[in-house]
Amino acid sequence: MLGYNENEGSHTYYVYIITNPYRSTYYIGMTNNLAERLQQHKENIEKGNKTFAAKYNIKHLVYYERFSWIQNAIAREKELKGWRRDKKLSLISSFNENFEFLEDRFLKK
Repeated sequence: MLGYNENEGSHTYYVYIITNPYRSTYYIGMTNNLAERLQQHKENIEKGNKTFAAKYNIKHLVYYERFSWIQNAIAREKELKGWRRDKKLSLISSFNENFEFLEDRFLKK
């Protein structure tokens, strides 16, 4: 019988938080390709699309978590979306103390 292994397989999923240049509005999402998703947010703004992130110029990555199982990523995304703003900000600062923009870790220049 095979045992359960959290790191088994080659799937990677991300739960992420992005913000606007003023760090005043936040968006929480989940994806299996963070670089591609960040690029989509940027393109939606450039094209003037009517998404929430585009409307508020939200494109800067400030937080992310990596998962091997999609069910865990979906559950975490739902959990974070249910949090109050102060709890979200505390989570971000525990991961990214200076609220730096982290998208360069994933996007090509």
